[in-house]
Amino acid sequence: MARGIKWNATDVPDLDGRTYVVTGATSGLGLATAVELARHRAEVIVTGRNPERLQQALEAVSAEATGAAPQQVIMDLASLASVREAAGEIIAATDQVNVLINNAGVMATPQNVTVDGFELQIGTNHLGHFALTGLLLEAMPLDDLATDNRVVNVSSGAHRMGKVNVADLNYTDRKYNPWQAYGQSKLANLLFTLELQRKAAVAGWSLRSLAAHPGWSATNLQFSGPQLAQNVVGKYTTKVANSIIGQSAEDGALPQLRAATDPAAESGEYYGPDGFMEMRGKPVIVDRSSDAQDEANAAALWELSEELTNVTFPA
Repeated sequence: MARGIKWNATDVPDLDGRTYVVTGATSGLGLATAVELARHRAEVIVTGRNPERLQQALEAVSAEATGAAPQQVIMDLASLASVREAAGEIIAATDQVNVLINNAGVMATPQNVTVDGFELQIGTNHLGHFALTGLLLEAMPLDDLATDNRVVNVSSGAHRMGKVNVADLNYTDRKYNPWQAYGQSKLANLLFTLELQRKAAVAGWSLRSLAAHPGWSATNLQFSGPQLAQNVVGKYTTKVANSIIGQSAEDGALPQLRAATDPAAESGEYYGPDGFMEMRGKPVIVDRSSDAQDEANAAALWELSEELTNVTFPA
């Protein structure tokens, strides 16, 4: 498949016999991703923390499925106990996992902590997904070089405003800024992708580690976190911006769909929209900040993440 084409959902190949896990699939990008995968015969396992909304999402995905029946697993990424329980349920529910799409996230929230005491954004967006990935690798046939296994981390253009401070990851000593904390968590997604790529290569695993970002996508995320959207004026401003700048959840999901399904996608690649400032458009390989390519910081973050989550990846 040519690298410069205007890739679209119609380019998703037949996914029959492949199992995809999509986190945060109750709405927005996650739901759009799960629906499109199911349309192409993938076995899809959707996760979310709200049982009622997860059931509604399952019904929406089931209505479009052309292959195996989709499944649901309740999971709250802000609780490591919930992540462990969900990972166990996923492993029990399927013969193997081929692709994990770490899509769920929170954005620019007021200062808060997870069940385990982590700053909410780094705890949900990075540490929860880090733990889930480590736990699900045992369900991936990593030694079968003929099998296409992938982990796709969903980052953001906001990673450029972040700095991963491994000495104060949870804002214990720093003054909290919701957008900088969000940027740190999205930069952490890319550093995790980088180090997972390196470790997979060293171990000889059949595993591609990729990342994607959706540009400006008009989803519930803009309204659920940022304080700007918590008043009448802010909500109106956000709604107008979404209508002018933003693209649909279906279009916003294309970069992660390409990273997860394009046979030509290579480990380490980062996909985003090809339009102005990567706000909208078709998915292409995009650049990342120099901080996102810092191998030493990626290794340090990995070591700290294993310590904090008590999840050790296979050697």
